[in-house]
Amino acid sequence: QVQLVESGGGLVQAGGPLRLFCAASGRTFSSYAMAWFRQTPAKEREVVATISWTGGRTPHTDSVKGRFTITRDNAKKTVYLQMNDLKPEDTAVYYCAATPRPVGLPPMSRVEYDYWGQGTQVTVSS
Repeated sequence: QVQLVESGGGLVQAGGPLRLFCAASGRTFSSYAMAWFRQTPAKEREVVATISWTGGRTPHTDSVKGRFTITRDNAKKTVYLQMNDLKPEDTAVYYCAATPRPVGLPPMSRVEYDYWGQGTQVTVSS
């Protein structure tokens, strides 16, 4: 069992940075693939970035490549999403997700994730 708590969301001007945090509880965090998803009222929940348990594989969705970076610290049981050059279209509720995946690429589909946080709101003003 893994519990996830996101933080770091808020209001930021376009072009600015923001860093999201996802604190996990549970004994086997290091064998879990982790991900950030986002959702707006008008769109389905979409993947932003994922990370393997070693941190060595970090697929990002095309719209955030070069601007967002996912990382993790297994000793602290925390996953981060560094967001730079934010745009109004990045406005959404951001969710942290986890799934057991000791080998292979971290999944990019939300249906493959077993555990979810409550979400944190990110609002980018133009």
